[in-house]
Amino acid sequence: MSTPHQGSAIVLAAEGVIPSAALPSLRAAAHLFATDPALGDPPPGALVELAAAEPVVLVVDDLDLPAAKALTALGVPVLAAPGTGLLAAARVMDVLRSPGGCPWDAEQTHASLRQYLVEECYELLDAIDEGDRVALREELGDVLLQVLFHARVAEEDAADPFTVDDVARDLVTKLVGRHPHVFSGGDPAVRDAGTQELRWEELKQTEKRRESCVDGVASGQPALALAAKLTQRTARANLPADLLPAGEDVGARLFATAARAKLDGTDPEDAARAVARRFTADVRAAELAARADGVDPARMDHDGWRRYWPAREN
Repeated sequence: MSTPHQGSAIVLAAEGVIPSAALPSLRAAAHLFATDPALGDPPPGALVELAAAEPVVLVVDDLDLPAAKALTALGVPVLAAPGTGLLAAARVMDVLRSPGGCPWDAEQTHASLRQYLVEECYELLDAIDEGDRVALREELGDVLLQVLFHARVAEEDAADPFTVDDVARDLVTKLVGRHPHVFSGGDPAVRDAGTQELRWEELKQTEKRRESCVDGVASGQPALALAAKLTQRTARANLPADLLPAGEDVGARLFATAARAKLDGTDPEDAARAVARRFTADVRAAELAARADGVDPARMDHDGWRRYWPAREN
């Protein structure tokens, strides 16, 4: 297969807007083609051969078009503005939810989608814990789908509709407002990552007009994470550690353990999850060893489990 000329490129235009990163390629191109007649001449049949011999730029609004696919197969790089893929994903979600789209998608509500958001977040955590880059990319997409889905459902609310663009604009406002040291010419309160974290919480409390240091802590999160978050918030408010929950019942002991871990700089949820993952691996290893000896793990007694339990170094 031929290799592309160094100056050849595919420019992905979003809503008719050409990314600034494509300007050098556009200026240096010997030939400029476009799948949209308003942007340039249509690509010729010998586009691949031409792109291998001379600097050719193809402007498209869809990378699945035949000409674009032919050049990407040749190895021609794609130049796109940040967020182009997000726009495409939002359009696909709109089609799925609209009349003539997917019947299942059309029936969903915020409540019915709730379980999938939780599941996808945990699958993303698994990908992070396993260091699986392929899974990480896929699971990030699945979490993004939940954001797009909920935003699209919100458009149809009769009393208080909003769109994915409203969500994005609110996010931009929040990020800019909570990073004055970046976007507003500096902030003397921010000197490093630690002071930025404190400043973020201060700005959030002012912005949301919170009256308590524990306002806004999501009570529906896992109990260890909840205990850790409450400990973090109250520690920032200088609550003495001896006022944290204590007692001999199971709940108090679990809270105390989570609080101690958080104050020591350890995330108790992550720590407990790591232990659970090691335990799961040990169970699977014991079952595998038993089967190798012709023993059915489902019929093992306590001694059988101990016999095949993997030894771990301290």
